[in-house]
Amino acid sequence: MLYTRGFSRSSPTEPQPQNDPAPAAAAASRPPHLSAISARPELSIVIPVYNEEEILREAAEGLLERTRRLGVPFEVIFAENGSRDGTLKLLSELHEAHPEIRYLSCGEPNYGLALKKGIEMAEGTFVICDEIDLCDAEFHRAAVGILDSGASEMVIGSKLARGAKDDRPFVRHFATVVINLLLRIAVGFKGTDTHGLKAFRRSNLLPVVASCKVDRDLFASEFVVRAERSGKKIVEIPVTIQEKRKPSINLFRRVPNVLKNLVRLFYIVRIKG
Repeated sequence: MLYTRGFSRSSPTEPQPQNDPAPAAAAASRPPHLSAISARPELSIVIPVYNEEEILREAAEGLLERTRRLGVPFEVIFAENGSRDGTLKLLSELHEAHPEIRYLSCGEPNYGLALKKGIEMAEGTFVICDEIDLCDAEFHRAAVGILDSGASEMVIGSKLARGAKDDRPFVRHFATVVINLLLRIAVGFKGTDTHGLKAFRRSNLLPVVASCKVDRDLFASEFVVRAERSGKKIVEIPVTIQEKRKPSINLFRRVPNVLKNLVRLFYIVRIKG
């Protein structure tokens, strides 16, 4: 396992050809209007959404505009999970208006399940997991460059790495510090962050995704921990995070479930192996 921290976002990379076979059925399963743009996207951006009606349209259209500047075929997959507002209806409208947008609904408030299903639905050579209130185009560009160079199989946008700037309220920053400390103690995690921005080469990491057992708030953590333990090459780059809106789920309401799944993750990783 290679763990590199402090990788400069502006570091030049020299793309090298990579073999990334995809199922033959992938192109055939794409909607006709999307197939007209590209038989298969090079980049998939997966974003779980829950009760995001207020910011969804503006965030989605802004993301499309910025991602088109990368000059690669791409898709954006919104993974809806149990919204009670008009999020699902709005996703249908966005899908009709923009052929790059796809979406799914897992029917229950379950961030981890939605993210996992979105990753499994993705068809790009590279997959980026993002958040609707982040959509960090700078991270997208840097991560794709690193992955395409072959320097790494996974790139983590860390809120705690040297050079990162976390401008969220103190309680949210503190929660990130605490969960990272608990992961170090419980499962021997060696990195600085597991939640939020991450990118990876799809073919290399799909088996890791399939092996994950925990959902909800700790799927993302299990994914990164399993990637680390399986020897994947991981690079962390610092990111700047600002809170654009209050969390859709109260932070303190999530604590019991996080602790429960942390115990489960400890058992799965440390005991069962």
